[in-house]
Amino acid sequence: MKITAFLLIFTLLISGCSSKNVFKDEIADEVWNDKAISVTNELNPNGYASLPNKVCGWGLKKNLNAPPEVPQNIISLLEKYDSYYIGKDTEKVLYLTFDEGYENGYTAKILDVLEEKEVPAAFFITGPYLKKEKELVKRMVDEGHIVGNHTVNHPCLPEIDSAEKIKKELFDLDEEFYKEFGKRMKFLRAPRGEFSERTLALTNDLGYTNVFWSFAYKDWEVNNQKGAEYAYKEIMKGTFPGCILLLHAVSKDNAEVLGRVLDDLKSDGYVFKSLENLVK
Repeated sequence: MKITAFLLIFTLLISGCSSKNVFKDEIADEVWNDKAISVTNELNPNGYASLPNKVCGWGLKKNLNAPPEVPQNIISLLEKYDSYYIGKDTEKVLYLTFDEGYENGYTAKILDVLEEKEVPAAFFITGPYLKKEKELVKRMVDEGHIVGNHTVNHPCLPEIDSAEKIKKELFDLDEEFYKEFGKRMKFLRAPRGEFSERTLALTNDLGYTNVFWSFAYKDWEVNNQKGAEYAYKEIMKGTFPGCILLLHAVSKDNAEVLGRVLDDLKSDGYVFKSLENLVK
């Protein structure tokens, strides 16, 4: 997806965006029978506006075939709101995820490889992607992959000035997905990885599991692809037990090298599992 280069610098950025002076956190009761969503102020008696809203930008200081360095206060915050960026490091399990903001002609090939190699993945889609690429999304669903919520418009969630507007960014996409496929979205990837304690609390109460990542590389610049061999080396040196991999499906390099990556990681003893296994 089109995101600017500074978003994946290899240090964890925790920078304060200018917070809104007024945050409206009134949320009308809403229940979806099969998702059991009911959000009222009873979930947070003090109101979401009372929670810190300093923007945390998700970048990573990566290590060779080892977990990235993440400050303990961020780890504690994610754990508090049942959010994930990594699985158990005692198991040789990998979780493969793709962000889908727009289609660049490679998702069908990626799905072909995943089907051939029998590997599950999660695809985080936006509103425009769902509207324009229903057939590809249908393939994701039919072939057993997770389709996650990446919001309708890809905004910085902490910069939104009301809980109701955040809910709309998520539920409008979720509802459209439900109308098409009869399923609700369970997993959320915050646009650009930007979050705050307020947004983690609110989205968790709305029924979503926030999923960040423990590996990514600069693969989204479609006019600056560096070749399949470069992609292969970046991915292989970034994996480790419990790794949640983020790849962008707009990358030609990723599409070309995916089969080789999956084969070699399996040969090294890794097993690919669904995000559903991550949260058990």
